[in-house]
Amino acid sequence: MAPQRRLAQLLNGLSPPAPTVGTLRLGDITYEVPAALAPSRLSRTKDLLDIRDPVNVDNLHFMLQKYLLGQDIFLVSQPGPYARRLALTFANIINSEYEYIALHRDVGETELKQGREIRGGGNLVYVDSPAVNAAKHGRILILEGIEKAERGIMPVLNNLLENREMNLDDGTHIIHPHRYALIDGPRERLIPAHQNFRVIAIAAPVPPYPGYPLDPPFRSRFQARFVDPIGSMLSLSRSISSEPTSALYNKLRDLILSTQYSNETRHALEAISKSALPPFPQTALVKLKALLSIFPAPDVLEGGQLTRLLMTIHPALCHASFQAWAILGRQTQDIGLGHVKNILVAEHGLLGYELTTVKRLTIDTAEVTFVGASGSVVTCTVPAGPRTMLPYPISERSDFHVTERFIGLLTSFVQAHALGWDISFVPPAQPSTASSSTSTLLRVFSQILGYETEVVHMYKELGGRELVMRRRILDGGATTWEPSPLIEAAWNGRIAHLSGLDVIGSTAGALSRIIQDREIELWEHRRIVSEASEEEIQAGQLSVAHKSFRIISTASKSLPLKDWLSDEHCNMFFPIPSQPMSDDEEEHILLSTGSSPALVKLVLTFARKYRETISVDNIFVGGFLPTTERMSLESLLDEADIRKSADKIHPNAMVRDRVLYFSPPSSGGEETLPVSVPLFEDSQDPEGVLSLVPHMDHYYDNSLQTGLMRDLAIDMELMAEHLVLLGNQGVGKNKIVDRCLLHRPREYIQLHRDTTVNQLMFTTSLEGGVLKYTDSPLLRAIIYGRVIIIDEADKAPEHVVAIFRSLAGHNEMTLSDGRRVCSVRERDNDIVVHANFRLILLANRPGYPFLGNHFLQVLGENFSAHSVPNPDQASERNLLQQLAPELDSDLVLRLVGAFHDLRVGYENGSLGYPYSLRELINLVRHMQAYPSDSLGDALRNIFDFDIYKPETIDKLSEILEAHGLKVLHLGLDAAREAAKKIEDIQFQPKNTDLSEPKEGAHDNKEHSGGNTYAGGTGGRDTAGMGGRGGYKRIWKGGDIKQVPEALKEDVPEHIQKRAREMAKEELERRLKELDMSIHDAKGYGDILKATQAHMLSLHDLLERMPPSILLRRRKSVWVKRQTDGELDDSRLTEGLTGEATVYKRRGMEKPELGRPQMKPKRIRFIFDLSASMFRFQYDGRLKRSKETAVMLMETFDRLSRKDKYVWDSGDGPEIPLVEAEKYPTSVKDRWKVVEKMEMIPQYAFAGDYTVEAIQKGVQEVGKYDADDWFVIAITDANFGRYFITPEEITRAMKKDPKVKTALVCIGEGAEAPWITKRLPGQGFTVTNTSDIPAVLRSILSTMVDRLPN
Repeated sequence: MAPQRRLAQLLNGLSPPAPTVGTLRLGDITYEVPAALAPSRLSRTKDLLDIRDPVNVDNLHFMLQKYLLGQDIFLVSQPGPYARRLALTFANIINSEYEYIALHRDVGETELKQGREIRGGGNLVYVDSPAVNAAKHGRILILEGIEKAERGIMPVLNNLLENREMNLDDGTHIIHPHRYALIDGPRERLIPAHQNFRVIAIAAPVPPYPGYPLDPPFRSRFQARFVDPIGSMLSLSRSISSEPTSALYNKLRDLILSTQYSNETRHALEAISKSALPPFPQTALVKLKALLSIFPAPDVLEGGQLTRLLMTIHPALCHASFQAWAILGRQTQDIGLGHVKNILVAEHGLLGYELTTVKRLTIDTAEVTFVGASGSVVTCTVPAGPRTMLPYPISERSDFHVTERFIGLLTSFVQAHALGWDISFVPPAQPSTASSSTSTLLRVFSQILGYETEVVHMYKELGGRELVMRRRILDGGATTWEPSPLIEAAWNGRIAHLSGLDVIGSTAGALSRIIQDREIELWEHRRIVSEASEEEIQAGQLSVAHKSFRIISTASKSLPLKDWLSDEHCNMFFPIPSQPMSDDEEEHILLSTGSSPALVKLVLTFARKYRETISVDNIFVGGFLPTTERMSLESLLDEADIRKSADKIHPNAMVRDRVLYFSPPSSGGEETLPVSVPLFEDSQDPEGVLSLVPHMDHYYDNSLQTGLMRDLAIDMELMAEHLVLLGNQGVGKNKIVDRCLLHRPREYIQLHRDTTVNQLMFTTSLEGGVLKYTDSPLLRAIIYGRVIIIDEADKAPEHVVAIFRSLAGHNEMTLSDGRRVCSVRERDNDIVVHANFRLILLANRPGYPFLGNHFLQVLGENFSAHSVPNPDQASERNLLQQLAPELDSDLVLRLVGAFHDLRVGYENGSLGYPYSLRELINLVRHMQAYPSDSLGDALRNIFDFDIYKPETIDKLSEILEAHGLKVLHLGLDAAREAAKKIEDIQFQPKNTDLSEPKEGAHDNKEHSGGNTYAGGTGGRDTAGMGGRGGYKRIWKGGDIKQVPEALKEDVPEHIQKRAREMAKEELERRLKELDMSIHDAKGYGDILKATQAHMLSLHDLLERMPPSILLRRRKSVWVKRQTDGELDDSRLTEGLTGEATVYKRRGMEKPELGRPQMKPKRIRFIFDLSASMFRFQYDGRLKRSKETAVMLMETFDRLSRKDKYVWDSGDGPEIPLVEAEKYPTSVKDRWKVVEKMEMIPQYAFAGDYTVEAIQKGVQEVGKYDADDWFVIAITDANFGRYFITPEEITRAMKKDPKVKTALVCIGEGAEAPWITKRLPGQGFTVTNTSDIPAVLRSILSTMVDRLPN
């Protein structure tokens, strides 16, 4: 060793030790606690753990051992604040400074190494990340949420963890301190890692919690410590010093702890014995203790209050299975808490309390008083805002109805506020309910406490960093950061309303620290802490959240609760389950509009039945419901005595004195009134009038579309509603809207798959090194009061379209550049919504074949929805006669009738394309312009798309012929006929002698003429194409050379007879190979022909739909932080500073943490083949069942990817027709299944096994590891005769919640009126057996199209 190096080591060892502040004794370890060099980086949280708690002492002892050994620590803990507070408590007791990084999907190399900033004068500087700061200055680095970070990013830290080395972007290198001491040469670019640098990583175990598995090299660099869930729950609860006096707390505490023990139980029967009741969140006990400490409760709660309390501390119960509730109910009874109710009623606040008074005390505090059910009074001092308070109790207003439900929810909000928790308002689990008053509840809560609300609208592209801060470029090009609306709310004591928090998934976890501890990391080493002195705040590095600051989160309702209501979310917030309005409350609100009591009663009766019976994942306009659910809807309308009104004739609209006038429509005795709507005044928007008023070169008036325009004008102009127009392609949505805009300027945006939220707000450009933002058409429409057409609204991702919900409902939107769209200007940069602003969304009908997003369930309640059908036949004839007056009126009549039947064919599933008015107009235009072209030539423009679907062509021909439209050829024959001069080459053979028909030799080469080889063209005797004398057709490619027709016809009778005999012999031979007789082949062919149209439609759906379902799970999205691709507008500033990852590319969205990958779908079909099926087959029930079976077998056999579906079929609890993965691959095998279905009922005895068959089907299908599970049963069971109760059927179908079930009742089964009522969306009655294939196809398409369990 060189003398200089040795001297350096000696001098380093002789340097005075760092000053100490005391001695720490922890068990058998003694540690001299050093003084901090940067006190601002010490732990400041008020929620440090109790170091006298044995659980905490044990964990801290382990951590000190590892710290002294120079090892990094990995805390494996269930989601919750305990592990983070444990790490901060450890840093506090050893007086260590710390750095913190919350990991999420958007964390990249910049956040882990160095960021870049441009300072004044254009100088580029590098800003160290928390990880680099910790390494340089000897701090503890806390990494929370390891399971959320993609595996590819964590290796950035591997070398720093293992060797304490890291290459930095500014050209410097962090190296191990020992290596640094040994270097003799220049060390300017080298930085020694501090010897006190340590890492504490925190992650939830994967599984059972969602997340990415640990990268083995990363994992190997840590020392692990499992944090006991029970110990952590008890430790957190001890932070509440006061003990509840009620025995209720002790009983519920035991229930919470026993549930945790139950979930951790391991023994030989684990797979079947593991509790269906999920463990309580880590903060359940501390919430319970805090609640009962402030709000004393009786020892036993009423069932509804107990249920509400349990769902508050354990929100997963909102979407828990029936088994979980059954377990919970038994446990509450066993420990003396009584029954839990499965109906949530919010007549009072939590524990039966009701808010009675709210009084201001100071500028930022108020006194609230609650009265309990027993008369006990609780008074609390709570934070408040500076605004004028809305007097409480609230007075009844014309626009606000005070009900017990509303006051109960409001009381719960104020109780959570008094406890110091942020609130999550959890929507109902059901897809269709009455309103929960979410917006009104938040508004009134903020008003009675004098709060200003900062609404932060969430969208999927929002990153974890953007939740906290956003980039800004100063004049001159320097970059800086500014606080997000959330941080502004924290500093100013506002309520931050996180609207649609569910859409950002696990990224929401980046806020866990500010929600739970009121601390968070900001930019350039700034930090919000829970406590700091005035001097520290003035220094600029530390700031404190205002004590009045609160967060309230609400959901977009676009995702099922189970997809986002995670343990992490429940630990961050105080969840309050919502409660939809009661019938009486809805009635009161509807009556306040001035509607007649009879009409209100009628509407409410229907709405209640609809919500109970229509079980759909997507809210549709009624005319676009799937077939089976439309049948149920029509039945409900009949029950509610809501009849479809007679079609009205609407005279053409006219303009009089700048007023659009709609004359009264004709009616069958009903009173009808005219409608007058003033035209738009040009002076209101002169610039827009010059360039944005739509120009229409032609429009053909018709009754149906005039009536629709009348409705649109009423909604948009008189009712000030925003509109959604849904319809098939080509029905004139754009034309209708432009026609009724009343001379108003309109902006236009067309959405698509790649549309982003930022693109809807503004466009970004870079001019002279400074970012410039140009308002989008949407913002221009908002500012200037224009109509904006949002076309193809169903093609953009749902989270993008969701921003229109708050804009239409509340005139609110948050822009990513910090501006707000709002009704009233409160700040300088607010954008006020103009009174004339209107949104009009255009979209195709939901579902197959358009495959758009089901956006109506996200925003439908804030829009007036209109369906745009094809015109009725009279309107269509009138329109076409205006378009082509010289065209024969009889031909127009026939064409209109044919196209009407084509649309009927699409609706019933026999055709796969919805032929629209657009196709008919184009057809008429062609015929008008080229009268010499035949009808067949013109129809090819429309029907050539289906040229390789002969069954479709046959159906089209059938419909055309039914309307007297004679077309010689359609499809491939028409194409060949048109191009015959090219494809059919006339060929005159030299030798025309015939001997007798024969096969010919096979050599797979092209031959023309001759009499030797099979498969040639223009030959004689041999099997081929375009020749004469052969007995069958074979073609092996090449031009088809046709011999003259005269030669074809000049074939001697004995040779023709021999050819027919040989063809018959060949057919018999092929049938023998299939082990089928001619009778069998004809029988199977007849069945196949009967269902071909349905089979094709079902095949198209199953073939194409799974990718759509996959896209719902793993959608094509913009993948950010790429090194090539398209420039990402949101990272242009990073590009200015020199970062490379400023591009975006299209890619498949990675599934949310814990979501399963695609697996086969397991489907079981159950056919009732009891004796009654044979006895009563005169109504066609057995025949239709066989046709349905053939439709299914043929459809699944034709799928290109058979691994997507695994299916089987049976007729009862014991007899299988088709076994899973042993599919009938040949015609013979499928015919045997048909014969089996015919034979079984002949020998069956009286009786019924429907219930048993369904039970076994659900049980068997549910055993498999699959992506989805389905059981569909068809039965003619006489439920009354065999004493089959609704409860038995319901229990069998719901035996396994993950298995989707459907029951189709025919014959006597269809006479049971309770089927559709007791089994909404699952039970169907079919009185006409010919509808069975169509109904089953509709059921299967609806089930497959639904979101996964």
